[in-house]
Amino acid sequence: MTLQTTHTRTTNLLTRRTWMSLRVRGNWLSVAASAILIALVLLAVFAPLVAPHDPYAVSLMDSLQAPSAAHWLGTDDAGRDVLSRTIYAARISLLGPLGVVLGSAVLGVAIGVVSAWRGGAVDAALSRCVEVLFAFPGVLLAILAVAIFSSGLGAIVIALAIAYIPYMARVTRSVALAERNSLYIQALETQGMPAWQIILRHLVPNIMPFVIAQATLCFGYAMIDLAGLSFLGFGVQPPEADWGAMAAEGQNALIQGMALPALVPGAMIVLAVVSFSLLGEGLAERITRRENAA
Repeated sequence: MTLQTTHTRTTNLLTRRTWMSLRVRGNWLSVAASAILIALVLLAVFAPLVAPHDPYAVSLMDSLQAPSAAHWLGTDDAGRDVLSRTIYAARISLLGPLGVVLGSAVLGVAIGVVSAWRGGAVDAALSRCVEVLFAFPGVLLAILAVAIFSSGLGAIVIALAIAYIPYMARVTRSVALAERNSLYIQALETQGMPAWQIILRHLVPNIMPFVIAQATLCFGYAMIDLAGLSFLGFGVQPPEADWGAMAAEGQNALIQGMALPALVPGAMIVLAVVSFSLLGEGLAERITRRENAA
């Protein structure tokens, strides 16, 4: 065995071990992110059973208490239990981004598929419409919606769903174009199968993994936008529990030396957003590996 051969085999072995190490590490991150998100969803669903106190019960005598056996994370400036409000806030904080992602995914996938399937003038017109939507920042569009329809979760969810359509439409169009030119699609067209059946029964199911990966990433961004709007007072209004609104309410506690009423909801936002980002990146990486293997 020559020195060159030995060096080549050693290099290949190290490369393979490095790749497997990164792959296992990425899988563990995705699993951990999934576990955290499942825990947050369960907290939101079973909030009445898990929360130790009424999240809306005001007790000025118990204002800004430190963590204790009765209040594990202390109380806010209105004497409400921070832990209970954080648990209940998971409901709105997760439901809002879900509405944004579902609305943008339905319209974005429809636009992307029609654009890729029809091509020509239809593709050009829809692409121009998507580019126009890209010109409007989502937060600015949400503030405009609040100015027109008054503050609240519904108006900003609809506005952000419209703003997120281009992200879903572009990804859908790119993968649908590749699928549109595949041999099995051409074979189905040759057999005389109607276009709508090919799209619904074959094309859309095959591109759905890409759509899910993109939607998972968009979920985290939508959560940041909604939390920021609630922090500024455009979203969920007091006394409703929302992580962004709770962070805004906790500013007064920070001035008086109590950090938990502001830090706990902020930490929950960071935890959820990072988990969604890791899960989305893990899904995208898995899809890429599968495509390369095929």
